[in-house]
Amino acid sequence: MSGLDGLYQELILDHAKARDGYGLAAPDGACASSHQRNPICGDEITLQVRLDGDTIRDVTWEGAGCSISQASASMLTGLVDGLDRPAASALIGRFREALRSRGTIALDEDEFGDAAALNGVSKFTARVKCAMLAWVALEDALTRA
Repeated sequence: MSGLDGLYQELILDHAKARDGYGLAAPDGACASSHQRNPICGDEITLQVRLDGDTIRDVTWEGAGCSISQASASMLTGLVDGLDRPAASALIGRFREALRSRGTIALDEDEFGDAAALNGVSKFTARVKCAMLAWVALEDALTRA
């Protein structure tokens, strides 16, 4: 394992343990939520997004599952705070494209921050759904809002 792979694995484990955005906020009229489940491995995420007009002001979540799904949710929360819906949707689309690329498209560290550590997941088809779970939940919640 290269030093970079080891660093990325450590970053994923750190986010899985110290989960940013973990704990659902009290729901109000400005919130929308989505519950997503990966039936293959049993990972589950309930994500809640609070909007101010068209701008994401807060993303909280609860879930259980593998380190990849939990870390991905944690990484997502910091990335989308302050984005408007179109920017968040575009970010989700680029994340999905990279993860489905089987390693041919890399996640840009400047754009995706810590989530770039999930680059290696794209080489393991069975784990892509784990990494995508929170992103799909956000996409669904934005549609519902």
